[in-house]
Amino acid sequence: MTKDLPEKAAILQRDKETYGIAPQIPGGIVSPDTLRKIADVAEKYNAAAIKLTSAQRMAIVGLKEEDLDNVWADLDIKPAAAIGLCVRSVKICPGTTFCKRGQQDAVGLGLKLDEIYHGMELPSKLKMGVSGCMNSCSEPAIKDIGIMGTPKGYKLMVGGTAGLKPRLADIVAEELSEDEILDVVDRIISYYKTHTKKQRLGKMIDEIGLDKFKEEVGL
Repeated sequence: MTKDLPEKAAILQRDKETYGIAPQIPGGIVSPDTLRKIADVAEKYNAAAIKLTSAQRMAIVGLKEEDLDNVWADLDIKPAAAIGLCVRSVKICPGTTFCKRGQQDAVGLGLKLDEIYHGMELPSKLKMGVSGCMNSCSEPAIKDIGIMGTPKGYKLMVGGTAGLKPRLADIVAEELSEDEILDVVDRIISYYKTHTKKQRLGKMIDEIGLDKFKEEVGL
């Protein structure tokens, strides 16, 4: 039976014949040259469409299996971690870099988190969201690790998820600096890697209790 091809970072499409791929575009911030390259490659290999994804990527869909290696070679962009048990994405709002409402540097922090953690193998998938203000455009409240900017620093939330059994994230710390966020996120992921049983972060927290989780990671 035809299925996803993780070794080619390709996801089987609904037609059960073609594949979709997603080049990694940290934070959805892309140069005109990269846009042209993606468009040219999609056209060259007769892709069905280029789909903007909820993870701030551009998925090229409707590709033939025999073209996948050449597609990646022509793109010369590393694949996004769109499948597998790993850190899938770090969704980033414009923050103080671009947005008039930004209160914290979501772009700077989000790109640092993406560089450190994107694709890191874990017992289950994990998603992050970094918002520069309380409008929460990057949806931190439904991310495994959500970070929201406020006038006094960052608010940290954990355990959120969408999907079949949605769960709002728990607020575990407030008024954190960027360095403090980076330190706490590292402790959370280190704890999660060694204590979970192939379950999402929120489910693990529900099983052990929020107070114990905070105590274990030093919050």
